[in-house]
Amino acid sequence: MQGTPMVCRARSAPKYRYFSVRGKFPAMHESGSASVVGELYDLPLQVLRDHLVPAEPPELEIGVIELEDGSAALATVLRDAVLDDAALLQSGDIRDISYLGDWREFLQREG
Repeated sequence: MQGTPMVCRARSAPKYRYFSVRGKFPAMHESGSASVVGELYDLPLQVLRDHLVPAEPPELEIGVIELEDGSAALATVLRDAVLDDAALLQSGDIRDISYLGDWREFLQREG
């Protein structure tokens, strides 16, 4: 994040599924009914372009999500093609953690 300041913790609107990808990073997808906890950063577009986007794993892309208050925010989201890949889903590399809706809680439980 190149030292970008966090603005606040926020919650998404209840319209997402939330996944753990290989236990290494979270990913949202607009295909469910879960609300997801996250963090909002005051990220300059130059940092997004030069650092964040080039470093994103191939399963993710930049998308626009709806927050609990109805506002919009940029977020890294799971690519549709990942959910269309039955072999990837069956491998266990993609785990639905929508019931938690919180990456930190998932990590704590996984210990």
